[in-house]
Amino acid sequence: MKTKQKLRSVLNTVVLTAVMSLSLSQIAHAAKWDEKMKPAEVEAALDKKFEEGNYSPKGADTCLMCHKRNEKVMAIFQGVHGAITSSKSPMAGLQCEACHGPQGKHKGANEPMITFGKDSTLPAEKQNSVCMSCHQDDKRMNWESSHHAGADLACASCHSIHAANDPILSKETETEVCTSCHTKQKADMNKRSSHPLKWNQMTCTDCHNPHGTNADADLVKPTINETCYSCHAEKRGPKLWEHAPVTDNCANCHNPHGTTNDAMLKIRAPQLCQQCHAGEGHTGAAYLGNTSVGGMVNGSAFTGGQSCMNCHSQVHGSNHPSGKLLQR
Repeated sequence: MKTKQKLRSVLNTVVLTAVMSLSLSQIAHAAKWDEKMKPAEVEAALDKKFEEGNYSPKGADTCLMCHKRNEKVMAIFQGVHGAITSSKSPMAGLQCEACHGPQGKHKGANEPMITFGKDSTLPAEKQNSVCMSCHQDDKRMNWESSHHAGADLACASCHSIHAANDPILSKETETEVCTSCHTKQKADMNKRSSHPLKWNQMTCTDCHNPHGTNADADLVKPTINETCYSCHAEKRGPKLWEHAPVTDNCANCHNPHGTTNDAMLKIRAPQLCQQCHAGEGHTGAAYLGNTSVGGMVNGSAFTGGQSCMNCHSQVHGSNHPSGKLLQR
């Protein structure tokens, strides 16, 4: 009998503890400002707090009373934004509140603070205004017209501030961060003919400025060709005999992110060449079985090996006096 009473008492205690824990968790969950306030209300509350400017006199010490157990929060002290010895670091000034806004009556989650990233209720423009208040230089002067800004992307979507090393700023991990969104380019760079992005011998920012430029596709140079010539200087002109598609745009024939064809060609020759050049009457007309075409049996000069490049090897232009047909 006594055993049953003890067991019942233990069960009652367990149930009561579980109910209290559930109730407390629900209360704590319901008290979060980001769930009980609409996005517009959060934004209005933050604007009001900035007008009042009620910053904490103890700075980060006040914040860490609640947040020091969070490893992601504490990781900021391992990076440049948490460097207390740097005059350029937020920790040298308003500390946590330099980015997250004045504390006001936030203690106990009574008032909202600025949060960053995809889970934030604030629009990307509002989040980015905090970052851009410090990071405004010639590399970011075109941010407003960039593709990322046009897609309402927040800085924190790519950058990790509370980290010892921001993955997007490391050559070893930059491409991985970029291709988490740019999945088509990720597929292309893993095709058999591509730039060495998957081996981190190149990075996306070698060609693109993610913060925007005045060029197409946010290229680091004014044109596609100038960007390509940064590495492929041997293709640069002027040439005595030029190939019009080449001088116009390298991407007319190549996909710089990679293809299944040799030399990153968009389409295999002769089909690529025949987009501009008709094959009729040519000595290397298209393959027609065992028929002799234009004096060439089986059209082998046209379909074998390098196809059109068997004869026209200097497709990027020729400086030879007799190179009108780009053959030498």
